[in-house]
Amino acid sequence: MVATQVPARSLIVQVRAADGTTWLPIKGITQWTMNPAEGEEVTDTTTYDSQGDAESRKMQRGKSIKGEGKLYKDSVTGAQDPGQARCEVIADSLAEDSVGRVRFRHPMDTQWKVWDAIFSVGEQGGGNNDMTSWSVTATRTGSSMTASAP
Repeated sequence: MVATQVPARSLIVQVRAADGTTWLPIKGITQWTMNPAEGEEVTDTTTYDSQGDAESRKMQRGKSIKGEGKLYKDSVTGAQDPGQARCEVIADSLAEDSVGRVRFRHPMDTQWKVWDAIFSVGEQGGGNNDMTSWSVTATRTGSSMTASAP
């Protein structure tokens, strides 16, 4: 094996479309952040027998992935990028409709990481000489899955 650095910009991230089979790329992203401890819960198990040393157990795992970048719209129709728009629809939904599916991988990976997730769209804005910002966070719900990459 020859170890090589992996460019962050090569990460491929897609959201599942409303039809349940099509995957949509999320365009306009300039930075991704993975948080492997989002939603993690730990319980204190310290007792008098611990002799002053803290003890704990992880009781719940969590993960999230956040993409930040620019708002993309069609210059003729005004329609938002389909991947961004799908994230916004899921983020604006409640109960079971608030769960979408996201998958991601680097080009050299043979497997997608696949999550059922709840989506939260971040603030949008910008200054006088900026492009409008756009961001989304997908927080995993349930277990991680994998799927073969093409």
